[in-house]
Amino acid sequence: MQDYQSSLGNADSRMFETFSYLPTMTAEQTRQQIQYIVDKGWNPSVEHTEPEHAAGSYWYMWKLPMFGETDVDAILRELEACHTAHPDNHVRLLGLDNFAQCAGTSMVVYRGKTV
Repeated sequence: MQDYQSSLGNADSRMFETFSYLPTMTAEQTRQQIQYIVDKGWNPSVEHTEPEHAAGSYWYMWKLPMFGETDVDAILRELEACHTAHPDNHVRLLGLDNFAQCAGTSMVVYRGKTV
């Protein structure tokens, strides 16, 4: 078992969701995770926030959720557009489950710059 040396005082050390404990995903691995969201029938939603506020429960919504979107490339373009518009922010993708009425998955795709 490994102890992760993370703290609120060190923004670079903070972990977000399960994937942040793993090595950084490649572009192909990210694509596969997005395909999983699409295959589950979940609606993709893009959010962003400043690194210093990432531990809070509120993230800014980037546009409306992409209801019914099944094109992985379109989802990747929205993630990139959000990152381009907010290069210093963390950008995450959620898979919203209509049946359970909650987020089925969530992953940070771009980590913002910390001060």
